[in-house]
Amino acid sequence: MLMILGILLVGWIVLSVIGFVVKGLFWLAIVGGVIFLGATAVAWVKKQNQQIH
Repeated sequence: MLMILGILLVGWIVLSVIGFVVKGLFWLAIVGGVIFLGATAVAWVKKQNQQIH
Protein backbone atom coordinates (compact mmCIF):
# COMPACT_ATOMS: atom_id res chain seq x y z
CA MET A 1 0.00 0.00 0.00
CA LEU A 2 2.79 2.40 0.90
CA MET A 3 4.57 1.58 -2.38
CA ILE A 4 1.47 2.51 -4.41
CA LEU A 5 1.14 5.83 -2.57
CA GLY A 6 4.82 6.57 -3.21
CA ILE A 7 4.43 5.84 -6.92
CA LEU A 8 1.33 8.03 -7.12
CA LEU A 9 3.10 10.86 -5.29
CA VAL A 10 6.13 10.70 -7.60
CA GLY A 11 3.83 10.56 -10.64
CA TRP A 12 1.89 13.60 -9.43
CA ILE A 13 5.11 15.56 -8.89
CA VAL A 14 6.40 14.62 -12.35
CA LEU A 15 3.12 15.64 -14.02
CA SER A 16 3.09 18.91 -12.09
CA VAL A 17 6.63 19.77 -13.22
CA ILE A 18 5.87 18.81 -16.83
CA GLY A 19 2.70 20.93 -16.78
CA PHE A 20 4.60 23.91 -15.39
CA VAL A 21 7.32 23.59 -18.04
CA VAL A 22 4.81 23.22 -20.89
CA LYS A 23 2.83 26.23 -19.68
CA GLY A 24 6.03 28.27 -19.38
CA LEU A 25 7.14 27.28 -22.88
CA PHE A 26 3.69 28.14 -24.23
CA TRP A 27 3.92 31.68 -22.85
CA LEU A 28 7.50 32.03 -24.13
CA ALA A 29 6.27 31.01 -27.59
CA ILE A 30 3.53 33.66 -27.46
CA VAL A 31 5.95 36.38 -26.32
CA GLY A 32 8.47 35.33 -28.98
CA GLY A 33 5.78 35.46 -31.66
CA VAL A 34 4.69 38.94 -30.61
CA ILE A 35 8.28 40.19 -30.64
CA PHE A 36 8.84 38.61 -34.06
CA LEU A 37 5.73 40.29 -35.48
CA GLY A 38 6.78 43.62 -33.98
CA ALA A 39 10.27 43.38 -35.46
CA THR A 40 8.81 42.43 -38.84
CA ALA A 41 6.45 45.41 -38.74
CA VAL A 42 9.30 47.81 -37.85
CA ALA A 43 11.46 46.45 -40.68
CA TRP A 44 8.57 46.73 -43.14
CA VAL A 45 7.88 50.35 -42.13
CA LYS A 46 11.57 51.26 -42.50
CA LYS A 47 11.65 49.62 -45.92
CA GLN A 48 8.56 51.58 -46.97
CA ASN A 49 10.13 54.84 -45.77
CA GLN A 50 13.31 54.18 -47.76
CA GLN A 51 11.30 53.57 -50.96
CA ILE A 52 9.43 56.86 -50.54
CA HIS A 53 12.61 58.98 -50.25
